[in-house]
Amino acid sequence: MTQKLNKILLVDDNEADNYLHKLIISEAEVAESVVDQPDGKAALEYLEKGADQLPPDLIFLDINMPRMNGWEFLEAYAQLPDELQSAVVIVMLTTSVFSKDRERAERLPNFSGFLNKPLTEEDLLKVIQQHFPERFD
Repeated sequence: MTQKLNKILLVDDNEADNYLHKLIISEAEVAESVVDQPDGKAALEYLEKGADQLPPDLIFLDINMPRMNGWEFLEAYAQLPDELQSAVVIVMLTTSVFSKDRERAERLPNFSGFLNKPLTEEDLLKVIQQHFPERFD
């Protein structure tokens, strides 16, 4: 890795998954920081409050969450100012095995990938190499 990502945002209500995914990301040494939010609503609030900071480079987004699920998050995210969403890669990270979820995600403008949990270091490195090749050795 020639240059670490600034920030990775995990949007998932499962604390155990967030813990595991933070550990994998930390051990891979691919990001300066990893932040987690328990649902789409909290993630949007986090992004809006942090408007004066650099946005995350990468968001791993679960589908099924309370208050605001992944689909609702993507709809609301598309309404954010360009500076909050420009160049952010969003990858669905879910336990869903329904092909209709994958097909729906692929039709969305902010969609960059679809992975099944748990995130592995191999999956993480593939996402980074695919979407941030200038930072990957």
